[in-house]
Amino acid sequence: MTGVTGGAHFTLDATDGRARAGRLILSGGVVETPVFMPVGTAGTVKGVSPEELADAGASMVLANTYHLYLRPGAEVVETLGGLHDFMRWQGPILSDSGGYQVFSLASTRDIDMGGVTFRSHIDGSSHRFTPEGVMDIQRRLGADVIMAFDECAPGGVTRDEAARANRRTTAWLDRCRERFEVTHGDAARPQALFPVLQGNVYEDLRAEQLEAALALGDWPGFGIGGLSVGETKDDMWRTLEVLDRLIPWERPRYLMGVGYPDDLLEAILRGCDMFDCVAPTRNARHGTAWTRDEGQINLKGARFRLEREPIDPTCDCYACRGYDRAYLRHLLVLGERFGHRLLSIHNLSFLSRLARASRLHIRDGTFTGWVRAWLDRYRAARNRRTAP
Repeated sequence: MTGVTGGAHFTLDATDGRARAGRLILSGGVVETPVFMPVGTAGTVKGVSPEELADAGASMVLANTYHLYLRPGAEVVETLGGLHDFMRWQGPILSDSGGYQVFSLASTRDIDMGGVTFRSHIDGSSHRFTPEGVMDIQRRLGADVIMAFDECAPGGVTRDEAARANRRTTAWLDRCRERFEVTHGDAARPQALFPVLQGNVYEDLRAEQLEAALALGDWPGFGIGGLSVGETKDDMWRTLEVLDRLIPWERPRYLMGVGYPDDLLEAILRGCDMFDCVAPTRNARHGTAWTRDEGQINLKGARFRLEREPIDPTCDCYACRGYDRAYLRHLLVLGERFGHRLLSIHNLSFLSRLARASRLHIRDGTFTGWVRAWLDRYRAARNRRTAP
């Protein structure tokens, strides 16, 4: 089962239930799926070098159009060789459209059918994002996968509000497609354009949005937006199950902004292939790390003061190979950036290893049993930690 459209070639190698293992072939290289993509918002994954990312198991990273547009500017990145040379990361890169960042600036932006006018969070200067402009910015940035401009409605919106955002998203997708078809040949390397499916937790709106996107083109993959924005977990899983039945089986599904360990595995169970999230590095800056047998732990806790074992004895990342919990706690309590860096490396490695283990179990036909046991152990540890 293969699909080839606009700079991407996706092959499904194995399935176990609805979970899928595949390969996404891009101009920057081959990405095995399921895959977790570290977030390099402004052209860097906070505190982690490209070499450390590779050692942690990363194969593809994400960059943010909104932030790079503001600083240093798309023209500067293009002049310096595009994102791959600029970031010193020669593997595949995905750039999001900046839509989520723009729409999070609710008090400083105005939306119309033409686009969005917003004020910079840096200096208050006024800017305008249109579907055409966002395509041009991402062409200059030079990522392998680029995302269409969309309106992400926040969690808890009414059906009418979600439907209004859908109408804009569909109209903007058509304009993104037209601009992409005209200009993608000017890109330094082939790019693949993914639409973003919206609709919040309303099943009929999700189905309508997908139908409208399919009517506009044969897309190389699909972004799933508008989840993990405040809805319940049950609503998220139900929505993913609806989309799993509807999205063409031979195309990759990118669940945007989801990356906690249990959420990632639940989404893989429901047919998702690609993930990104700032949680690994953000949690690290607060002292939080993920482990297989103890769940999520905060190493600032006094109980780690004399512990000589690594963060996770089952992990072979750089942090776990060389440092113990007592030393890491010391760094974190003092606010030393080296501690944040070590925990970031571990958390990123943890998710990469989880995605790799998922691929292996899917190919072996053992994923469903393995993932249920993994989730039971992880959640039991969380329940013990929060018990009165």
